Amino acid sequence: MLTSTNPRTGETRPTGIAACAPDEADAVIRAADAAFAAASAHDRLWRAGLLDALADALDAHRDDLAAVADAETGLGLPRLTGEVGRSSFQFRMFAEALRDGGYLEATIDHADTTALGPQPEIRRMLVPLGTIAVFGSSNFPFAFSVAGGDTASALAAGNAVVLKAHSSHLATSKASHAVLRDAAAAYGAPEGLIGIVYGTDAGRVLVSHPLVQAVGFTGSLHGGRAIMDLIDARPRPIPFYGELSSLNPLIVTPAAAAARGEAIADGLYGSFTLGSGQFCTKPGVAFVPTGDAGDALVARIAAKATDAAATVLLNGRIASSFDEIRDRVVATGSVAVLAQGVADPGAGFTAVPTVLATTAAALTSEATEEAFGPLIVLVRFDEDAEIVRALDAVPDSLTATVHSEASDADAVAALVRELSPRVGRLVFDGYPTGVRVSWAQHHGGPWPATNSQHTSVGVSAIRRFLRPLAWQDAPEALLPAELRDGYEGIPRRVDGVLQLG
Repeated sequence: MLTSTNPRTGETRPTGIAACAPDEADAVIRAADAAFAAASAHDRLWRAGLLDALADALDAHRDDLAAVADAETGLGLPRLTGEVGRSSFQFRMFAEALRDGGYLEATIDHADTTALGPQPEIRRMLVPLGTIAVFGSSNFPFAFSVAGGDTASALAAGNAVVLKAHSSHLATSKASHAVLRDAAAAYGAPEGLIGIVYGTDAGRVLVSHPLVQAVGFTGSLHGGRAIMDLIDARPRPIPFYGELSSLNPLIVTPAAAAARGEAIADGLYGSFTLGSGQFCTKPGVAFVPTGDAGDALVARIAAKATDAAATVLLNGRIASSFDEIRDRVVATGSVAVLAQGVADPGAGFTAVPTVLATTAAALTSEATEEAFGPLIVLVRFDEDAEIVRALDAVPDSLTATVHSEASDADAVAALVRELSPRVGRLVFDGYPTGVRVSWAQHHGGPWPATNSQHTSVGVSAIRRFLRPLAWQDAPEALLPAELRDGYEGIPRRVDGVLQLG
């Protein structure tokens, strides 16, 4: 039987959950594939209603789900109840996208004679893939796990989903799945449309199974590479959408440090310690100018860290990895320990806020290894050219942030030109933690942040689990309703002209 550990105490307890044997995992996947075929008889408006029903069920069980998760993650009830709300919000947002219909990219080119001669009729839109494997993440037991955005977007696209429960919150995963499964059944969805498997071996079966058509993953670079290796070994490789590793550089200009250094110090400290630093968008490296204003900003962050108590990490693996990476970075000799919090000798899994310091000239790639926890490297610089050179030592990321003043306009424009190819989201005068769930959001970035150009947050996340299909000279009866002449209610591009429906 699999066990669950309370990270606050280190106490392990049985879950009553057994790891799935290969044949059990196979049965779950085959049930999902059959459910996908059955659900394909329903239209996108039916799916929108399903997503709303799942959101309603999550809201109805919010307190119970949060209580289960708190015992497995130590994240606290306020954070966890809010996260369940974020999950239900995501389901409703995708229901809205389904009713809008623009995500289909419906396009019609009627038969015509062009400069290239007579041309056939072509109609094109996006269609679902089939059964999608989704791996839950450790740091978001709801929003990036069983009830998370990958599940919501894959279901919205018209697929079936089989989830791999994360070992850090097995009971939470089981409870979340039960809520979704029961709500789907009450709505009339085919049995097996949302499946779940437990255990590492079951995860391997899931990735390698011929009926699985794509994989969504949020986790470590090491875990992502392992899944990619399994996919590469398949006779027919499939798409893999992984969110993997990110340093999220933050830059403070001299003018910003002088104008509001105290506020930036407070905001930056809050951002890199939020959730014990266990956010993929945590600013792990910050460029701070030399001089009195920069010195004051750094001193304020260091003072906060020195006075801080240890905070709970999600599991023992993260705690030991944090210690190893911190020590390895310090051992490079290119950084110094500027401040550390007060250690806790208790039995749980904890870490203390840690501030490391170096200069832009001394920064190396070895010093910019992601430490999943409350650690930041403060990099001092004299001029912007030093930042540009030092950025080559920082892995490409999900985000980059610039704090500046109006007088910095030209310098900021130059920095943005350098940062834009390296990240997926640019943040100005704010902090990258706290990812808005919206239509315009992009949560992705160049490798190693992610391995694709797609987002895992926001409406366009649905695009990962769809593929284009074109119909040439097809009889109308064989066309999807959205591609038939006279269909209204969704945006379509007809003979090159966008029609809003």
